[in-house]
Amino acid sequence: MIRKFHGAGLTALAAATLLSGTANAQALRQTKGNFEDKFRQLEGEDWPTPTDYRNASGAPGYRYWQQKVDYDIAARLDEGKRTVSGRQTVKYRNNSPDALPYLWLLLDQNDYKRSSIATMTETTGGDEITLGEIRRVKRMQEWEGGFTIAAVRDAAGNPLKFSITDTLMRIELPQAVAANGGEVTFTIEWSFPMVENKVVGGRSGYECFTAKGEDGNCIFEGAQWFPRLAVYSDYEGWHNKAFLGSGEFTLEFGDYRVDLTVPADHVVSATGVLQNPDTILSAAQRQRLEQAKTATAPVYVVTPEEAEAAERGKAAGEKTWRFAAQNVRDFGWASSRKFAWDAMGVKQTSAEQPLVMAMSFFPKEARPLWDAYSTKSIAHTIDVYSRFSFPYPYPVAQSVNGPVGGMEYPMISFNGPRPVKDKKTGALTYTERAKYGLIGVVIHEVGHNYFPMIVNSDERQWTWMDEGLNSFLQFQAEKLWDKDFPSRRGEPRAIAEYMLSQNQVPLMTQSDSVLQFGANGYWKPAVALVVLRETILGRELFDRAFREYANRWRFKHPTPFDFFRTMEESSGVDLDWFWRGWFYTTDHVDISLDSVVRARIDGGDPVAESAERRRIRQTEPQSLTASRNTEKTVVERDPATRDFYNETDEFTVTAKQRRKAAEANADLTPEERAARATTDNFYRFTFSNRGGLVMPVILKVDYSDGTTETKRIPAEIWRHDSRRVTWQLVTPKTIARAELDPLWETADADRSNNIFDGRIETKTLGIDAPSSVPNRMKDSDVKVLPGSLRTLPNAGN
Repeated sequence: MIRKFHGAGLTALAAATLLSGTANAQALRQTKGNFEDKFRQLEGEDWPTPTDYRNASGAPGYRYWQQKVDYDIAARLDEGKRTVSGRQTVKYRNNSPDALPYLWLLLDQNDYKRSSIATMTETTGGDEITLGEIRRVKRMQEWEGGFTIAAVRDAAGNPLKFSITDTLMRIELPQAVAANGGEVTFTIEWSFPMVENKVVGGRSGYECFTAKGEDGNCIFEGAQWFPRLAVYSDYEGWHNKAFLGSGEFTLEFGDYRVDLTVPADHVVSATGVLQNPDTILSAAQRQRLEQAKTATAPVYVVTPEEAEAAERGKAAGEKTWRFAAQNVRDFGWASSRKFAWDAMGVKQTSAEQPLVMAMSFFPKEARPLWDAYSTKSIAHTIDVYSRFSFPYPYPVAQSVNGPVGGMEYPMISFNGPRPVKDKKTGALTYTERAKYGLIGVVIHEVGHNYFPMIVNSDERQWTWMDEGLNSFLQFQAEKLWDKDFPSRRGEPRAIAEYMLSQNQVPLMTQSDSVLQFGANGYWKPAVALVVLRETILGRELFDRAFREYANRWRFKHPTPFDFFRTMEESSGVDLDWFWRGWFYTTDHVDISLDSVVRARIDGGDPVAESAERRRIRQTEPQSLTASRNTEKTVVERDPATRDFYNETDEFTVTAKQRRKAAEANADLTPEERAARATTDNFYRFTFSNRGGLVMPVILKVDYSDGTTETKRIPAEIWRHDSRRVTWQLVTPKTIARAELDPLWETADADRSNNIFDGRIETKTLGIDAPSSVPNRMKDSDVKVLPGSLRTLPNAGN
């Protein structure tokens, strides 16, 4: 049965409910005991059935298809009115096997309409009303955003019927677009007012420097700024879920030609390559841009002095900047007369794109931080991310400083950190936090070119697929920038508090329903991948599998199941237990070292064995009552009460015991005699899984001779009992101390139960000679001598 999954996939509970009526589900029901199989296969239970479009290995199938959408856009920024208007011609190619009688488009700017789902369903909390909240509410009372659609026409200029549902528009076609290569061309005329980002917020908008002492100019950033075709896919059909703010989007790839008409003295950064530098840039600026291609440090294309001159005297008229981009899924831009522009070439060993221009655009308020770190951070990102995935395929990568704190589009990103004024001198300076904040956000947003701008997952459904994967790679890049980089997300040790929190949801939850968005969408999946790389698979297997996924799905539409299957298929490791625990549940890691017991073999000599038992008994404290009694006992006062049993004790070896032992030893085979001569210590460690999330058990053992070793026990130790297990270590050495997860690498949420450094109890075990030698020793093959095998409580509990 082929099952189509909508939204964020199924939780284990939802999948069980879905399958409850099937024979397969009934066969897997546990009806006796409380066994919980955390290693059961996700294939066929929670994951959709493979198809010709997406095969069982996680790769695109031989019949995989996706649509292609090309845009030709002419847009104009009206600086005075703070509006953008445009006309676009769209060419839609239907590569699906389905004829399409209508098309769905995304109108994300409608998110700013007062009647939008996003606006109407905003919730609040707390006992105070902030100044920022009042400012935003008042602004929304006097201003309203959203698209005005002036016309929709076919290629011949005839009107096309359309309807708008919140942030979506459906265009009715007089004739369905034919399957398997049919095409349709149409035009849309539209406009919208830009949002004042610092007041209302969002992924685009404008910021004006109008405070006392500022120059009065503005920075404009255009994002999700034109009607864009929704995805039509093999697994979802039309991706026509309204934009509510958190879940971003997925789009179709295509070629763009965009003309942006802006004030004549503005500098524009945009997706793609500038097509008319001769009419836009001065001769000196063109020469500097050429010089930057081979420079080892950023070179100014537009200098700070040129930018400040433009700020002081606003030029009249307009200019049109023309950009072209191939095989991209979106287009973003930024425009301001305040921009200085620096650039540096990044060389790649890639025939497809041997040189990438890393470029930054920023106002004087961003110096000296941005000119020191932004473009170099871009270059570093391209280097690291390409090693983990594929060479950067586009000719430019840009970072823009403006009102948006961090947002990404193909070849361009918007980033926020700036220096602050020194209160004494008035000079701009930056804090350590701002420095690392800028480097980190540039890495993150430029890194989004790889995930999801190229590996084109759908964040409106699965936040972690791009934010989580990207945060993982950001962590790698930060630690390769500076080993002491104060990374916010990535270290397993730092996520324990979140993993223990109550108001969380599984990673597979649909984006708009995610609680604790940053921790869930970014932090937890990043940590999960760090643990998978460093602890479970190892770097060699992980890196190969991760590159396999990235290259399989570059310029395509992957789902979580494609990622899961590829990582397993490429690494050769069954990871269903890992995906279930980290992605489908809110369990946390807490493995406790409950006890350590030393067992020794009964050597068959009753005198020696009795002496050992007497030694162990003498280490135990005496009766508290007897030790505090001061008067003599009856036995001490009256010799007549004493007999043979008072002269001996339970450890005295009798003649009968000696005779019986001699007879038993005489009957031993050479193998049994050698086994009895074993002097190794058999240490038995009891672990309990208190957090629910099964993980490998990493056990560091310190010996009394000063040596140490670490045992890495695979997660499959929990396959028969996911709650409590006992594991054995055989060694001639004496253990002094034991510790779980000594490098803090598994995100264990409670380290108080990870250490055992108390007294280790010793028990002597006999050997039972089986009729045949088993492949592996069973519990029944080891017998305990009289007396219970008592375990000591963990010193850390």
